[in-house]
Amino acid sequence: MKLILATAVAAATAFAVPAMAQMAVPGAPDIARVAAGTYAADPRHTQVEWRINHFGFSEYDGIFGNATGTLTLDPAHPAAAAVAIEVPVSGLVTTVAALDTHLKSPDFFDAAKFPAVTFKSTRVTFAGTNATITGDLTLHGVTKTVTLAAHLIGAGANPMSKKATIGFAATATIKRSDFGMTMLLPALGDTVDLRINAAFERIN
Repeated sequence: MKLILATAVAAATAFAVPAMAQMAVPGAPDIARVAAGTYAADPRHTQVEWRINHFGFSEYDGIFGNATGTLTLDPAHPAAAAVAIEVPVSGLVTTVAALDTHLKSPDFFDAAKFPAVTFKSTRVTFAGTNATITGDLTLHGVTKTVTLAAHLIGAGANPMSKKATIGFAATATIKRSDFGMTMLLPALGDTVDLRINAAFERIN
């Protein structure tokens, strides 16, 4: 029986892999493919990347993961769109483990005192597949107005989850000193470039 089951699984896998390899791209940057509703951020496919100048020698990147949040969007009523995202500081990673620990310390993000970074939109405007998203960014216990320049990466049905899915990329630039993060200024850059890659799956 075990041999029969193993053979069946192997056969199913053999057929599934070629099928996936030949699968057409399910998402496309077409507003007409966006299904109206409320969407939840997919933490497995949502990332917040940051870049800062390191002592004038190089640009250094880090990333936040495990984001949660919601997006409400109806192509027929774009002005009513709203997005709210929360990113745990515990999800911050670089390529250096010791630096990860230092960045989460009181010298920088102070994860124990300020465990999350949040963004909540106050105004969203669309121009085709591009969007300008203005909202409140709360970082290190300080809230400032930030504007994101976003564009639609793709919309459609996700073949894995079978759910309506939307993906956006967005950029913004902030100054860490505006949020009370002044450690090693000005040697360590004040300007922080942000890039957000976000995927949302419809929940209703």
